[in-house]
Amino acid sequence: MNFTNHLSKANAADALLKRFLSYVSNWTTSDSVAADNGVQPSTEQQWFFAKLLEEELKSIGVSDVTVTEHAYVCARIPATAGLEKVPSVCFLAHMDTVDEVDGRNVQPQVHKNYDGSSISLNGGTVLDPEKDKFLAESAGDTIITSDGTTLLGADDKAGIAIIMTGIAEIISGNIPHGELEIVFSPDEETGHGMDNVPLEWFHSKQCYTFDGGHAGEIEIECFNAYKAEIEFKGRAMHTGTARPDMVNAISMASSFVQMLPPCERPETTDGRQGFYAPMEISGHIESAKVVLFLRDFETDGMERRISTVKQLAAAAASQYPGGSAEVKVTQQYLNMFQKIQKKPLVAEILKEALLKTGIEPKLMPIRGGTDGSRLTELGLPTPNVFTGGHNFHSKSEWASLSQMVCAEEVLVELVKLWATQKK
Repeated sequence: MNFTNHLSKANAADALLKRFLSYVSNWTTSDSVAADNGVQPSTEQQWFFAKLLEEELKSIGVSDVTVTEHAYVCARIPATAGLEKVPSVCFLAHMDTVDEVDGRNVQPQVHKNYDGSSISLNGGTVLDPEKDKFLAESAGDTIITSDGTTLLGADDKAGIAIIMTGIAEIISGNIPHGELEIVFSPDEETGHGMDNVPLEWFHSKQCYTFDGGHAGEIEIECFNAYKAEIEFKGRAMHTGTARPDMVNAISMASSFVQMLPPCERPETTDGRQGFYAPMEISGHIESAKVVLFLRDFETDGMERRISTVKQLAAAAASQYPGGSAEVKVTQQYLNMFQKIQKKPLVAEILKEALLKTGIEPKLMPIRGGTDGSRLTELGLPTPNVFTGGHNFHSKSEWASLSQMVCAEEVLVELVKLWATQKK
């Protein structure tokens, strides 16, 4: 479906594009290692961006803005007179970009009135509509990419631009509303985005993350997510006299990775299929470590995966007499479906908001997670809303301006619909 008719909302389109280009030009890559060690924000540049967003919120008329000691930007807008008793609602997006692809010195490229052909960028990066059905549907749209040497950062600066533009429209247009809350978080890409979220600050009992993909897609279900760290212990010897006493931990780690089911990798699965994802391998002869992400929509499926990892690690070590393996498993986030089902209104109002903007809602399971996954787990049901971003975490990432406008329209409709509810 083509959404270019929404570009006729010129004020929103112009403001969104200006904000988005400004935001992606800010370097906010997070650091997974630092985050795993309890550092938040994991990078200094997220502090800088948080302060910029604080000042911008104040400039559009939001007076109650705080940046916490862990760089969460928290803003609150009082209810319109007479609507103080309607439910508060919170909108969230994250500031950081993934550290797997270069996010420094992003040079956004704006392709206005896209003609539907391949887009060739620097470094051999090509966006091919024959391989990307959503790009193929986007003729006439304004498409934003990087220059091909970095990621773009639509994940999730598109979400920030959408929220900021929607809130500015609500304030400047005097649109009646209940109490509104905004949170821009650090370190979502590291899996630690909600580690230090100030839960006591929230008045809202329901929230929405703007951190999704194609227009119309809304998400109330996500993976169960765990991280497995497998450390293999060996014994070093001079390589010239290694036989028979050397035990090579690198070889053990390599054997383990090769034992993982090839049909259950991220690159060989889709839909509701889970996977084992080797994310990092490091070390030397005496000690080598594999970092593995485990994903499954079902609880029993995750239990099977954890058990399989432990069995394969032991099997890999047993091939090398004198070697050993230790497995540490950490929960990252859980499937939010059950908790949102207990409070269905938050999803029903989201569907209605899409319909009011002329967009057919499409419920999609997230093959990943969001800050909303963790918030839901913590007691605040938080569906995820599309942003118009595509090909996240890659140099071929792109964003659709018309779809960003659609998302901004959905936010405004959400505010209007919640203003009709009772606590």
